[in-house]
Amino acid sequence: MEYGKVCLRRGEEKDVRGGSFWIFDNEIDWYDDICPYGGIVDVIDSRMKFAARGYFNPASKIVVRILTRDQNEDIDEAFFRRKLEAAWQFRRQLGFENSCRVVFGESDGLPGLTVDKFGDYLSFQIVSLGMERWKQTIIKLLIELFAPKGIYERGDVPVREKEGLPQITGCVYGTVPQQVEILEHDARMLVDIPNGQKTGHFLDQQENRGRIKPYCKDRSVLDLCCHTGGFAIHAALYGASRVEAVDVSEDALAMVRENAARNGVEVTTTCENVFDLVKRYSEEGRQYGLVICDPPAFAKSRKALEAAYRGYKELNLRSMKLTKPGGFLVSCSCSQYMTPELFLQMLKEAAMDCGRQVRLLETLVQSRDHPACLNAEQALYLKGYILQVL
Repeated sequence: MEYGKVCLRRGEEKDVRGGSFWIFDNEIDWYDDICPYGGIVDVIDSRMKFAARGYFNPASKIVVRILTRDQNEDIDEAFFRRKLEAAWQFRRQLGFENSCRVVFGESDGLPGLTVDKFGDYLSFQIVSLGMERWKQTIIKLLIELFAPKGIYERGDVPVREKEGLPQITGCVYGTVPQQVEILEHDARMLVDIPNGQKTGHFLDQQENRGRIKPYCKDRSVLDLCCHTGGFAIHAALYGASRVEAVDVSEDALAMVRENAARNGVEVTTTCENVFDLVKRYSEEGRQYGLVICDPPAFAKSRKALEAAYRGYKELNLRSMKLTKPGGFLVSCSCSQYMTPELFLQMLKEAAMDCGRQVRLLETLVQSRDHPACLNAEQALYLKGYILQVL
């Protein structure tokens, strides 16, 4: 099959052949007039040699999203079937079955596509024009591969507009109830697929929630920015003496209470801005055996990083003060621009300003169903540390 050609500037082919998934507008010399918006193109270097094949969208800063570096591999329904089957086989090999991220964009060779499995239901998100052109094929293949009871589209993200796409949500197959129950370790958790954050639930912390077990028994726990209570419910199940879950959203806290009842545990909920709460609690001298600090992304762009750094430092400094001597702090960031090195530097500064000795016990990353391809730096976005505060 013949595809339109996109020619790279001299020297830009090194990153493409080295595994990069994105080609930006300033890396391109020229492209054919026949290259279709959202269609498939061949990428060639300055010597007219094949480099890669992928989606084309000159209206975006990311003009080409690479699908293959094999010149003999056509992009057709069979291609997407192979990719989806390989992605699901990989998750099952790791032991994921009930709920997990089935497709994680570039890391699974499917840029612009996210698919999450919640029991018998699927939630998906498309953020590129090229993948949008294959949406009906993707839905057809997901039905064949998973035989789900329902599939829901969560395309309600602003990044779609950068690709010239409208924000969109809705059930595209079967029926999807307002709430779906999943099993996460020993916890039964409710997921709101149509309205919950991201695609319905923060699956990227799934394995990390299981890793807090050694730090919970007979300890008081404060779960900051708890969302629907993933960490809080696990802490209660793992033997915490009492658990307080804090979030600014009363709707999220209502689900925390439902999840607690479903698991037969007690969790106290507090609806308040987390910065105001940690300041007040630390001034009151309150302390907990385990503090979990997992806020939303403060730095959604490089320009916001400086202010985000200050916010993370203030929140973690207060969290350290709220930790009993010898207790534990689980601190996380999902801002891709807050690198693991920068995040650790922030924690060191917070510890110094707090005047407490802090020991690093464990390093956390996103769950293995969210594999971070080393050639796609945006894929490694979640990082965290389990610390002991002396």
